[in-house]
Amino acid sequence: MSGRKLTSTAVAGIILAASCLAFAQNAMTTAVKTGYAPVNGLNLYYEMHGTGEPLILLHGGLGAAEMFEPILPSLSNNRQVITVDLQGHGHTADIARPLSYERMADDIAALIKYLGLERADIMGYSVGGGVALRTAIQHPDRVRKLVVVSAAFRRDGWYPEIQAGMSQMNAGSAEQMKQTPMYQLYSRLAPKPSDWPQLLTKLGQMLGEDYDWSKDVAAIKLPTLLVFGDADAVRTAHAVRFFELLGGGKKDGGWDGSGMSSARLTILPGITHYTIFSSQMLVSMVNPFLDAPMPRAK
Repeated sequence: MSGRKLTSTAVAGIILAASCLAFAQNAMTTAVKTGYAPVNGLNLYYEMHGTGEPLILLHGGLGAAEMFEPILPSLSNNRQVITVDLQGHGHTADIARPLSYERMADDIAALIKYLGLERADIMGYSVGGGVALRTAIQHPDRVRKLVVVSAAFRRDGWYPEIQAGMSQMNAGSAEQMKQTPMYQLYSRLAPKPSDWPQLLTKLGQMLGEDYDWSKDVAAIKLPTLLVFGDADAVRTAHAVRFFELLGGGKKDGGWDGSGMSSARLTILPGITHYTIFSSQMLVSMVNPFLDAPMPRAK
């Protein structure tokens, strides 16, 4: 493998999982409820923080739930935050099925049912953002509000160099990727650390597939918040198009706000794909959105 290829692969991994240096050695000091939900053949690991309206939090690819530790106290101050380790990530062991946004969305819907919840808010970052989006598309009755952070509704929403790096993620890069913080996190949490090459292969296959959810996004009726950095891995023009598909940016909102849609778009200044998941600016946008009353049906 050439050095150039390793660099592309590593960049893709960091962009999907964010910089694990910020959280790989941290441990939560507050008491949390943990468990495994038997859903769709998986034993899906979850943690429950705080009390109140439930919010399910979904991490990026090659990451784990604990990547959100810097913002968990602020998010769970007046709500119950449920963090999840997706298939093959963190504490959740892999099973004999491909990785896909659609299947993982079914897992989250099944988790909501397993926990005895009628519905929940869902917030996902990067790969987790894609899973959150697909959950809202496939199981709208299970979702109250949706927050998508640094994720694309179409593959070409990512910058070309990011798409190239995603396509190069495979078992061949597994050994050299062991030098990264992503592997340090995985080896510490995974039930079978030897599955690392398998995770890279499956994730690379999923991320290498073309997708376009434009029609599905246009049909979403749930209150939705989109959050991106102004130096994100997702093109800013794509973020705006995402907002427009949800009904935003079509006309003047009016002096009384009557022309506003139920979608919201936030571009955080001085923020990249690597820093957005732990930013307090992210929390300052998410909390008011989730706390606001549900909009009246139009």
